[in-house]
Amino acid sequence: MKARKFKKVGVLKGGPSSEREISLKSGAAVAKGLKAAGYEVVEVDIQGRSLDLPEPVEAVFIALHGEFGEDGQIQKLLEARHLPYTGSNPAASLASFDKRLSKDIFVKVGIPTAAYEVLGPNDSLSLPYPVVIKPPCQGSTIGIFKVNGPGDWEAAFRNSLRYDGEVLAEAFIPGRELTVGIVGDTAFPVIEILAPDGWYDFTAKYGKGQSRHLCPAPLDAALSEKAKRIALDTFTALGCRGLGRVDFRLTDDGKLYVLELNNIPGFTETSLLPEAAQAAGIGFAELCATIMEMARVG
Repeated sequence: MKARKFKKVGVLKGGPSSEREISLKSGAAVAKGLKAAGYEVVEVDIQGRSLDLPEPVEAVFIALHGEFGEDGQIQKLLEARHLPYTGSNPAASLASFDKRLSKDIFVKVGIPTAAYEVLGPNDSLSLPYPVVIKPPCQGSTIGIFKVNGPGDWEAAFRNSLRYDGEVLAEAFIPGRELTVGIVGDTAFPVIEILAPDGWYDFTAKYGKGQSRHLCPAPLDAALSEKAKRIALDTFTALGCRGLGRVDFRLTDDGKLYVLELNNIPGFTETSLLPEAAQAAGIGFAELCATIMEMARVG
């Protein structure tokens, strides 16, 4: 067993967001992996927006998805305690989580991304159909809709709007769904996601057997390396560290468009980052330990 920087660690799971149930599954899997890697592990079910940790936890693995986990809030509390934690700092977490901030950064630094606009309750769409609309600050494809024409707009818009009070509308990019997992400064093999009807919604993402994953994705070597390079550029542009997963659309003419970066990607049995790590020869326990060892403050 390798010597570890930390001995007793906490795994933060659950949380108050709409992604609580997914987070509980991720946290349980991470805790099992860390135990297998030789850590003494305490699982901490975060119920609200406060942090109560048993002593003496030396560092924490954040497995909280959505609000309070990915948006920098829990990171600020951990920073105040000078307690090492996995993943990105508060500013980078928020920049990744809030798709309005992410999109602004993508455009500023030249990351290829779909045309978009941010709409409030009284705003009208100016992009041509079809479009994808989503809440700016939700994950796990919650509140996301593909809108093919004006007849479908109102119901989808009102449904998506109820989460954050604004909606991010993007031009729909037809093509293939790809994702690239990152740990440290390494981009893992590209995964292609084959979802039912070509639409990767909540059911397709988390329903067992709903989607197929091709890992490594059937791409030529140059295109695969390009996707990994853009993923790392995205990771750097947002100021991320530790781990992340960058989602893409690939058009038929070979153009890649970044959809978003997930700064605390899932660790469930159907999750993509562990699958990509496995394709790179890294088992689940080793993956968890590698991320845990990168925990830091600041």
